[in-house]
Amino acid sequence: MERLLWASTQALGCGGGKRGKGDDDDGLLVDPMGTVGQLGEWLCRAALQPPPPPRVCGSPGGPPVTARRVRLRDGRHLAYEESGVPREAARYRIVFSHGFSGSRLDSLRASQEVAEELGVYMVAFDRAGYGESDPNPARSVRSAALDMEELADALGLGDKFYAVGVSLGCHAVWGALRHIPHRLAGAAMLAPVVNYWWPGLPAEASAAAYARQARGDQWALRVSHHAPGLLHWWMRQGWLPTSTVVDNTTHLPNRRDAETRAALAADGTLRRKRDAATQQGIHESYYRDMTVMFGRWEFDPMALPEPTCPVHLWQGDEDGLVPVVLQRHVAGSLPWVNYHELPGTGHFLSAVPGLGDTVLRTLFG
Repeated sequence: MERLLWASTQALGCGGGKRGKGDDDDGLLVDPMGTVGQLGEWLCRAALQPPPPPRVCGSPGGPPVTARRVRLRDGRHLAYEESGVPREAARYRIVFSHGFSGSRLDSLRASQEVAEELGVYMVAFDRAGYGESDPNPARSVRSAALDMEELADALGLGDKFYAVGVSLGCHAVWGALRHIPHRLAGAAMLAPVVNYWWPGLPAEASAAAYARQARGDQWALRVSHHAPGLLHWWMRQGWLPTSTVVDNTTHLPNRRDAETRAALAADGTLRRKRDAATQQGIHESYYRDMTVMFGRWEFDPMALPEPTCPVHLWQGDEDGLVPVVLQRHVAGSLPWVNYHELPGTGHFLSAVPGLGDTVLRTLFG
């Protein structure tokens, strides 16, 4: 399996030769003249078949535009949804980055009463390629942060705003801490996904956590990291396992998580959310998310300098999607992160009663 993926990496670069120990994090050998090379050539041919073009909202044959949107400097549009108090009356302004398979309709689920008491305005947006936001073929951790900044400027949120993210959408918050720290009044991350290839993670703990995933998830993440050009094809082939996260079949050890997912599947919510998120193309939404999150970052979050704003991180100790042992290491490596570990809690923090209000009171109370 590992040799196959290394062959695909070599094939995408149209290169040959051997990889020895120390050339990358796996230390695996590839012999392009043998069977592995033939498989690599076959995978290269598959990679040369590009994903279908996106069905851009508002274009001929594309989905209609129903949301409020802003136009960015590069011509793309971001769709957004506001909640809380009116922005002109707000004391605090949040830009919210949704998670994998989410949308602008997701939020902290804080009560209107607490939002009004504290004077909190929040704007959530469809990240690039999701929902009704235009795709971005150059999407990256940096571009996700800059999209938040441009949205804040377009809506007149002031010199500084709060960046809040959930799950995989927290890569935008990490990106903001790296690329636009001067624009942040504060930041919060809820169950942020980790990249197993971050240099600051302990190698043994990271490898052990990675190995505990379902086989299909291991394959999907390794393709996302080593051979992102193959991911669309990989996720469509049927003879090897693929991502249980995409299929919503991941084992969830926390009972509330399992019950929440079962209820959302039973009433059709999961299907409706998927259809809305991927209406411009699953490659532009889900698959680009995977290659950005698990690709090669231009910085290591654990090497970030201390920002001038407060940063909070919430994590459940029974999270079946983000290993708590790695999250503890991330928080422990950054003494300026205020770490809140929730006992008996899984990944779906939005389902925890009252947590949205707790987050707002922690940030602004």
